[in-house]
Amino acid sequence: MARKRKFTTFNLSFLDIMSCGFGAVALIFLIIKHDMDRRQLENPNELSAEVNMLNEDIQAAKALQVRARNSLSDVDQQLLEAQGLARQVNEDIKATRTRLADIGSADKNTLEELKQEIQNLQLRKSELEEENKRGNDLREITGQGNRQYLTGLKLGGQRIVILLDASASMLDETIVNVIRRRNMSPEQQRAAAKWQRAVATVEWLIAKFPVNSQYQIYTFNTEVSPLIANTKGQWLDVSNRRQLQQGLDALDQLTPKNGTSLIRAFESLSSFQQLPDNVFLITDGLPTQGKQAPRKKTVDGNERMRLYNRAVNALPRGLPINIILAPMEGDTMAAAAYWQLAHRSKGSFMSPSKDWP
Repeated sequence: MARKRKFTTFNLSFLDIMSCGFGAVALIFLIIKHDMDRRQLENPNELSAEVNMLNEDIQAAKALQVRARNSLSDVDQQLLEAQGLARQVNEDIKATRTRLADIGSADKNTLEELKQEIQNLQLRKSELEEENKRGNDLREITGQGNRQYLTGLKLGGQRIVILLDASASMLDETIVNVIRRRNMSPEQQRAAAKWQRAVATVEWLIAKFPVNSQYQIYTFNTEVSPLIANTKGQWLDVSNRRQLQQGLDALDQLTPKNGTSLIRAFESLSSFQQLPDNVFLITDGLPTQGKQAPRKKTVDGNERMRLYNRAVNALPRGLPINIILAPMEGDTMAAAAYWQLAHRSKGSFMSPSKDWP
């Protein structure tokens, strides 16, 4: 029997040693690779961030795609509108050519009618230009003998009031003749020369109203009344010719009577929500009473002056007062008093001749 070899550490071969070393390296590699996989599973933040970035890129791409589709739709819509406009233009061209053809084939009668219509339009144009040259006058007032007057009155305004004295003193220039005419018939009283001049003055002022303005006409004696009934405190449009003529017709039927309360006339100016910017006072002298009838039958000059001052104090501030005075016999202080009022209120004052306006 062969002698059994004894095992010692020195009996290992080189290959055995290399095999053992390779095995150790493989084992270490497996251990390290497993640890890396575990770390990746335990820390997925980096992968989530990448996924989120990819999702954002996808959403941005989809948004760009939607914009591109919308832009394409807008272009298609504009193209359709352009095509529609082109069709409309073509139809208009065809219609115009058809009308031109119809006009070209019209007979002589139709052409004559067209010529006549053109002449009528040109005539109307000339009339309008002539009216424009005449200005804003609503009525033509030339005065006796076709004389024109440089009055100095401050005409115009957007809201104009005429205060017309309709007391008995407007019948004549003298007290005796006033008493005589008071006993005549209403028709004879209305035909008095002095009253007719006052009526003509109102018509002249109305003729000078701006077409786009508003007005009101009050008559006053012991009371104040609008010339057009039921219009107290209202502004009337000058452009309403029918209403304006209604006022002139009422003026023709007005008969002067009673005394003169100037304070009532001036207080009536406060009844408007919008105050007037121009006031014309047509009168013949100082007032003969205040708000109440006088106790005495006669009123002297000093008392009339006191009544006048009370009336002036009742005026709203800032109104220009233009006075047209037809002097009355014996009323010597009227002209000076009314001139001072016109000057102080930045209005105007005139005492016209008997043939005005």
